[in-house]
Amino acid sequence: MVEGAVAHWQATGKRNFLDIAVKYADCVCREIGDGDGQVAKVPGHQIAEMALARLYLATGDRKYLDQAKYFLDKRGYTTRKDTYSQAHKPVVQQDEAVGHAVRAGYMYAGMADVAALTGDSAYIKAVDRIWNNIVSKKLYITGGVGATHNGEAFGANYELPNYSAYCETCAAIANVYVNHRLFLLHGESAYYDVLERTLYNGLISGISLDGDAFFYPNPLASDGGYSRQPWFGCACCPSNLSRFIPSLPGYIYAVDGKDLYVNLFIGNEADVEVDGKNVSLSMSGDYARDGEINVAFRKNSAGHFTLKLRIPGWALGKPVPSDLYAYKDRHSALGYGMMLNGQPVETHIVDGYLAISRRWKKGDTVSLKFDMTPRLVVANDKVKADRDMVAVERGPLVYCAEWVDNTGHDLSDVMMNLAPDFKVSRSDMLKGVNVITTNVQYVTLGDDGMVTSGKGRISLVPYYAWANRGEGRMKVWFPASLSSFARGQSAASEKNSFED
Repeated sequence: MVEGAVAHWQATGKRNFLDIAVKYADCVCREIGDGDGQVAKVPGHQIAEMALARLYLATGDRKYLDQAKYFLDKRGYTTRKDTYSQAHKPVVQQDEAVGHAVRAGYMYAGMADVAALTGDSAYIKAVDRIWNNIVSKKLYITGGVGATHNGEAFGANYELPNYSAYCETCAAIANVYVNHRLFLLHGESAYYDVLERTLYNGLISGISLDGDAFFYPNPLASDGGYSRQPWFGCACCPSNLSRFIPSLPGYIYAVDGKDLYVNLFIGNEADVEVDGKNVSLSMSGDYARDGEINVAFRKNSAGHFTLKLRIPGWALGKPVPSDLYAYKDRHSALGYGMMLNGQPVETHIVDGYLAISRRWKKGDTVSLKFDMTPRLVVANDKVKADRDMVAVERGPLVYCAEWVDNTGHDLSDVMMNLAPDFKVSRSDMLKGVNVITTNVQYVTLGDDGMVTSGKGRISLVPYYAWANRGEGRMKVWFPASLSSFARGQSAASEKNSFED
C-alpha cells in the first residue's frame, strides 16, 4: 500500500493516498520498537523495509528509514530464527542466499536501500556477500532464482535443477529490485547485466504474450502438462507483474552528477535532469532482436556531461559476472560498433560503460550495433544438473526448444552439436520472434544398451515465449556428449512436481 501511495503521488501530484500511507506508517513507527509500550516485532514477509525506505525518500522524514533499519537490525534477535524467513542470524552476518526466495530478495533489496541511504558499511559488505553468492552459485541462466519447490526456496550452492526449478515469477522481480539497488549503490554495470538477464528471460516468461495468463514457477525443462493460468489462489505473481511492468521506464536511465547512464535499451522518449539542466532524448531500435540502439537528443538538450552507455556482459564474453556460466567458444567478446552523428568515435570502457564526454546539443545522435551471433553456453562443472550440457543464447535472450516446432523427434533424444550451424530467421509466430535452427544429433538408447544416432536440425525460440502454443515438452539445456545424454536419460527423478 505504501509503495502504491508513493507511486500515485509521483504520477498525479495528489497527496490523498500518500497521506493515508503516512498515517499507516506513523502507526507502525509508534507501535513497533524497543521503547516503553512498544512491541519488538519484525515483518513476517519482508517488503515493509523497501516501502519505508521509499516513503523516507518521498517525505524526507528520517523516522521511516530508521524503522526500515530497525526491522532489519532486529531480524535474528526475535523468537523466530529459521532460514526460511532469513532469521537464522543477524542480517549483517549473513553471507549466503537462503530460504524463501521472494522473502529473501525483498530483504536483500531492503538491505541495499539501507546501505545506500545510511552508508552503513556492515550492510554494504553483507549485501555484497549475498549478491556474490547468488551470481556465482545460485542463479539460473534465465536469471531466475529459487531452486526448490519445497519452501519456494534457494537450494544449496550449485543446486540448479531444471525440471523441478521453481524460479517463482515474484522471485525474478525481487532479483531485479536487488540488482537495481546495488547498481545505485555502486554504479557498476555488472548489476544491470544480471538485471537484464532476469528481465528478458526469467521475469517476462511469467506472463503470456497476450498478457492474460501467468506462471507461478518458471522451470527450465518440462515434459508437458504445464501452462500459464489466468489466476492463482495465492495471487502474488499476477499482481506483482501488474505493478512491475508499468515501473519499467524507471530502470532505463540513471543520473549521477554530470553522468547520464543508459542501462536498458528500450524504445522511449524521456526528459532527464543532468547537472541541473534538462536533457530531452529518445531511444529507438530493436535491441533484443537485432542488436541496434539509437539515442537522439531532442529539444532543449544542452550542457556538457558524460553519456555512459552500458556494454552488456554478454557482448564482452561474460554471460554473468562470475564463473557460473561461460561461452563454449571462449571468445573474449563478440564485438560492437558505435557511431556519433554518423561517424566512428574513440571511446573507452569503464566499469562496463562506454563513456562519451562532450557538450551535447539538439540533433546529436549515438548509435550502437551489437554482434548478435548465437552462442553455446556451459555451466560451471559444479552444477550437476548441467554438467556436459549446453544452452543457446543470442544477445540478451536465452533460447529453448519446444515440442511444437520439433515434431519429428522427441526432445529427449537431442544431442547438441559442439560445432553448431546456427541460422537465424524472423518469424510471424509468437509476436514476431527470431527463431534459431541448428544441426544436432538424434540419439536413441535402446533397451539392449545399444546407441543409434542420426543427423537432423532443431528449432529454438526465446525462453520467455515458451508455452504460448499449448502444453508439451520444452528444454533449455541439451547434452553435448554421450555421457551427459545417458545421464539425462536416467535422471527420471528430476521431473515436474509443481503445485499451485
